[in-house]
Amino acid sequence: MPSDATFPPSETRPRGPHLDRPMSPVTILAFGAVIACTILFIAYSVYADVNATGATPTTWLPFMLLFVALLIALGFEFVNGFHDTANAVATVIYTHALPAHVAVVWSGVFNFLGVLVSTGAVAFGIVSLLPVELILQVGSASGFAMVFALLIAATLWNLGTWWLGLPASSSHTLIGSIIGVGVANAMMHGASGTSGVDWEQAIKIGKSLLISPLVGFGAAALLFLAARAVIKNPALYKEPEGNKPPPLWIRGLLILTCTGVSFAHGSNDGQKGMGLIMLILIGTMPTAYALNRAMPADAILSFVQTSDAASAALLRATGTAPVAVVDPRAALTDYVKTKTVTPETLPALEAVIGGLKTEVQQYDSLAQVPAAAVGNTRNQMYLASEAIRHLSKNSATGVDADGMKALGAYKSSLDSATKFIPTWVKIAVAIALGLGTMVGWKRIVVTVGEKIGKTHLTYAQGASAELVAMSTIAAADMYGLPVSTTHVLSSGVAGTMAANGSGLQWATVRSLLLAWLLTLPAAMLLSGGLFFIFSMIF
Repeated sequence: MPSDATFPPSETRPRGPHLDRPMSPVTILAFGAVIACTILFIAYSVYADVNATGATPTTWLPFMLLFVALLIALGFEFVNGFHDTANAVATVIYTHALPAHVAVVWSGVFNFLGVLVSTGAVAFGIVSLLPVELILQVGSASGFAMVFALLIAATLWNLGTWWLGLPASSSHTLIGSIIGVGVANAMMHGASGTSGVDWEQAIKIGKSLLISPLVGFGAAALLFLAARAVIKNPALYKEPEGNKPPPLWIRGLLILTCTGVSFAHGSNDGQKGMGLIMLILIGTMPTAYALNRAMPADAILSFVQTSDAASAALLRATGTAPVAVVDPRAALTDYVKTKTVTPETLPALEAVIGGLKTEVQQYDSLAQVPAAAVGNTRNQMYLASEAIRHLSKNSATGVDADGMKALGAYKSSLDSATKFIPTWVKIAVAIALGLGTMVGWKRIVVTVGEKIGKTHLTYAQGASAELVAMSTIAAADMYGLPVSTTHVLSSGVAGTMAANGSGLQWATVRSLLLAWLLTLPAAMLLSGGLFFIFSMIF
């Protein structure tokens, strides 16, 4: 990948705003204080959660592993923050809608708020891409090797592209790291590397890598041309005069889109770290985090009822003489790995559901499940939930519509017990992402603002690119599409430059395209190699 030397010398670049304002000692002290308080808050929260279980740790090793793993996970979110800041602030800075230091703080605050209001659905969607056998053994050496490998690989690639000023997609980096771990795990156990990959998801990502830049380029170009045809204010299509801010309504629109992209980035990207942090917590402190101890007592009654309905649905589908299954958990694990329904699949699921019902109904609440049993109970619940998720996509299972509805209700009961995120995890991730947004942003902001087009970004170009980026991330959240806002915004700026006849800096465009194409394979190679090394060490 070309280095910064590939770009045109500074004297030929478009003039940009002043971005070299150093951090004051007061700001540095404030950052340090926030980080110190966050560490203390996390330590107290973990202590309180573990203490509430009544279990007494016999060794400090789990706490040491937890500290290192949380440091890496929150470090990933911190890097994610300053890596993706340009998505929100580049246009408001280069159109002088907001001063640079105000824009990044503004973006950081709304990234923070976005994380706090997130639902957690994306977090566990990311986790479901991991090999099921590693998730079920998350507290083992292989489980820790998996978490460390994919987080370190994603962070290294993000840091590398940031150092070169290239706005690559953090989401695609993380998913590439997950695929790499899956491939390496399969090959290390004598299976084909392709068996460890969710190829349906990989193909979706591959398509988005091709489609996202085209959507950004085309949509932003068309929006810019439409604006020029309808709005006849010449000032909107010229380079800003000095540090003069845009007209009030354009300024408001730019700040609004900056806010929207920042908030959406926090609510979406912030969740990716949450899911991995929950795996870390489950692996190191299963007694406190394997099951949702905060669920109300009446949840047990509801769980028993949905279990009965789900079992009845499966018995209807298997008929009067279901296949006998020697090891239901193994059969169900094979199904989740292969997605291939066999005569054993439905009877195995029914057996697991029955076993879980017998075990759980002994207690008044999940908080009373003994420490020795929580890990196994959680794994059984996770396995049953994933099996139902895959069965719901298969029309040839023999389960009728009412049966699928009953299985869906049962899956909701399982997910309530296993897929939860403590408030302190959300706060810790929100702080890491928010602080990251406020530092290290200059490299990629300069690329987006100065190095894509040959002329300075105009008000109309900035508004067009940012509107397309905000609309795209909203659509992606609504329809669950793996579209990269980073790709859309960067190519959107290029689209407005082309539509305006400004010309493109092709050295930069080639560097961006190369980084985008290399993200998945590079992240896969990094994480797969690290997973092999860590597996040998652990």
